[in-house]
Order: sequence, then structure tokens, then C-alpha cells
Amino acid sequence: MIRRDFLKAAAGGAMLARQAIRAQTIAVTDSEILDYKKPVFNLHGFFNAPVKIASIELLLAHGRYFLRTRSADGVEGIVQTKDIEDYIQILAHRVRPHFLGKDARDLEHLVDEVYATNSNYKLAGQEFWCPVAYIEQSLFDLMGKTLHKPAGELMGGLRRKTIPVYLSGSGRDTTAGEEVEIYVREVERTGAKAVKFKIGGRMSDNRDAYPERTNKLLELAQQRLAGKVTLMADANGSYDSRNAIEIGKRLQAMKYLWFEEPCPWEELSETKKVADALEMKVAFGEQDSSLWLFQWMIDNRVMDVVQPDLNYNGGFIRAARVARMARKANRWICPHNTQTGAASVNILQFAATTQNIGPWMEYVSRQPPKKESWYAPNFDIQDGVIPVPTGPGMGLEFDPDFLKSATVVKLS
Repeated sequence: MIRRDFLKAAAGGAMLARQAIRAQTIAVTDSEILDYKKPVFNLHGFFNAPVKIASIELLLAHGRYFLRTRSADGVEGIVQTKDIEDYIQILAHRVRPHFLGKDARDLEHLVDEVYATNSNYKLAGQEFWCPVAYIEQSLFDLMGKTLHKPAGELMGGLRRKTIPVYLSGSGRDTTAGEEVEIYVREVERTGAKAVKFKIGGRMSDNRDAYPERTNKLLELAQQRLAGKVTLMADANGSYDSRNAIEIGKRLQAMKYLWFEEPCPWEELSETKKVADALEMKVAFGEQDSSLWLFQWMIDNRVMDVVQPDLNYNGGFIRAARVARMARKANRWICPHNTQTGAASVNILQFAATTQNIGPWMEYVSRQPPKKESWYAPNFDIQDGVIPVPTGPGMGLEFDPDFLKSATVVKLS
């Protein structure tokens, strides 16, 4: 073989080798993508005929927004929203048109597809996934009512009748003494077995809400509540990794169950440093809405407790996929939740059906809840738990007169 032919053959062999390596890499990547996109629910298995989505409306009643869907058969689904007033244009122009006229049985595919439609992925984040979540949750309510089954049955079946909750909603506008006293009273009132305090100053570059507040709060909480209830702490991204590790070791010595969002949420390497340095659990994920990123964070142990928000992350389907990722890694999923009353029903339905749900769900409670006459049941914590509503769909019954008083928001 002459040298030129040899070089040509060698180059060809190298090219084939590179193509083989690339093919293997693509195959692995495709497998990973397929895994996190793999369906979690079998909605078609519940229905013999299409469930056509005939209308999607945004309602405003007494300062509250609701998302109402209606099927061609006249069945309605309705959920209370959170923060939708900031995202109405995205709901109207980017999300709603994609679902109208479609078959609700195809909901998993629709939720995936809306992300890529019209380059919607460029808007990805809370402002995009919240409108998707409200439509999705409303359609679960609609489909459950169509079948006369709880929404949880469509999501794999109800595993729990009651949901233990931890008290949350702690603020940073109180003194340390006032804040601890609030939770001492709430533990007594609700029978809750766990409490989460806010520490630091919220995305504050290591600054406290006011000087020494965190130190004083931890001291008082240890005096008043340690040994009586399980304690957790949420920094809302207040610290760099060095300071987070320092305070985390203190929490660890106090036997706190988890340290939540110790570093700014974008700084995954900083949060991983904290998780690697501590023996206690690090909780994280409430701001995130990329399923690929959740897989990466779980694989790389950025967190021990996985915390997607059921709204910010795009609804039940996407949260169930995150739960599946966490389950394979033998980790809890404990969704972030800042809602109460009718708006909080989603976390009860999700927790009731999810296999690897954590020991407590987050529930905002700082004072006795105001009873609302416009829906039933009114959720209240008794002996530390909230019963899962067992009625059709999400299990809520809205006062027809209340809904009649609502204004239909113009979506154009």
C-alpha cells in the first residue's frame, strides 16, 4: 500500500471511529431524554371516547382568579390560580390556543408539545409554565368529574387518605421572638409535627433580615420547639457556599431535618458544595422548570429532597416525572407550596397518589384560617394532617352563585 493510500485509509478509519463514538453518545443522550419524557399516566385507559376541550376561560371573582375549562359534553373543570394576573398575555396568546379543540386524553402530549409550539421554549420559566399548569390542573378536574372519580385516581390511584403537613409561611418582617411565638401557637392549634423557619435575608448575599435575627431565631426555636416537633430551615438563597456550610453544620448539630435553598437558586455548583459538605439533607428545586435539569441535579446530588413547585414546574404531569426521577435515586419529593384553601388542593391530590412523597407537605399556616363560604371542603389542619378531598375531580365544590358573580376575563 502506498503511503497516500495508507493515510487515506487511516483517516477513513479514524472518521468511522469518531462516527461510532458519536453514535454511542447520541444513543445514550436519546435514552436519557426519552426517560424523562416517558409518560407517567394512562389517561386514555379511563375513557372510551375523546374528551374534547371546548372552552378555556379565566374568571375573576372577588379579587381571585380561576381557570375554567369545559368539554364538548358540558362538563366543567375549575381551579384557583396563583399569580396569573402577571401572565395573562402568555396564557391568552401562547398557551390557551394550543389546548382548545384538543382531546384532553392527550394531555401529556399536549403539555410536552406546547413547550415547542411557536418557539414557546424561549419563554420557559414561571411565567410560561404557570398558565400551562392551571389549564392542566383544570383538565384533571374536568376529567375526574367526567368519570365521577377523584383526580388522584387518574394519576395512579390514591395511596393516602390524609396528608401530614409542616407549617410554613414564615416571614422575615417579624422579630425572631415574634416569629417563634407564632409557630409555638400554631403547633398548639394544629397539632402539626413539623415546622419550617425562614433564615437569612432572601437572595441577600449573606446579609440577615436584620442583624443577628437568624442567630436569635435559632436559639429561641431550640428552646421552645426542639424535641417537640421536627424543625427545618429555608434560606431562600441567602448565602454563598462557605457561609451556608457554616450555618448548615449548626443546623445539623441541632438535628434539623433539612436545609432548604441555602444558595441562590441559579448557582448549582454552590448548592452542591453545601450538599457535599453536610450530612443533613439539602432541599432544593422550587424555582426550576427544566426536566432535564432536574435529572442532572438528582444525578449529581445537588439536593437530597426534591422540591418542584406544582405550578412553576408546569403541573401534575411534569411533577410526576420529577417524582419518578427522585424515586429511582431513592429520594423524597416534597413540592414547594405557598397556597392555602382552594388553591392548595393540588398538593393534596399529588401527595395522595405519589409513591415517594416526603413525610410532610408544605402548608402555609400563621394564624387560624378564614373560613370561605364559596367552596367546600374548607381545609384545616387537625392533629397535623389534612384529609384528601374524595369528591370528583379535584374534590372541590364551588358555590354556583359565587361563580355566577365572576367576570370572564377577555383573552385576546
